[in-house]
Amino acid sequence: MGYVSFLTDYGLGDGFVAACHGVLLRHAPGVRIIDISHLVPAGDVRRGSVVLAQTVGHLPPAVHLAVVDPGVGTSRRALVVSAPRGVLVGPDNGLLPPAADVLGGVRAAVALAVPHGVPATFHGRDVFAPAAAAVAAGRDPATLGEQIDPHGLLRLAPPVSRLVHARP
Repeated sequence: MGYVSFLTDYGLGDGFVAACHGVLLRHAPGVRIIDISHLVPAGDVRRGSVVLAQTVGHLPPAVHLAVVDPGVGTSRRALVVSAPRGVLVGPDNGLLPPAADVLGGVRAAVALAVPHGVPATFHGRDVFAPAAAAVAAGRDPATLGEQIDPHGLLRLAPPVSRLVHARP
């Protein structure tokens, strides 16, 4: 796949996005990066999942790197999720499944190992971007980690709305 789409809550006030671009390009020279957004509100996994799901169906076949990860440094899993029309890389916090559904549903998933010595604060650069680059460069996603049951991926609860009747 010659494209990597990229969505985060990093903002644009520092070099975090550029650092991830650098890792992608170093590991997959020539890959084309499509920035979806880096202005998802900090830690807003639901908003990130909506933006990602609304976008991926309109992009060329790609590896979709998404990092909205308030659980970085915790025991949450790092994932590579394969769907019929794309591959998604990011945290197991509910961010990826709606986009996978748009891409034809989760076909397989692997849990990435977090290498020893990797800081707990920047898995986007140190775990997710290298995995996305490997897939973009042609590596089989199944070789990147331990196979896991796709039904065990964390999914966000559907939003709840309430109808309020205005008084006349």
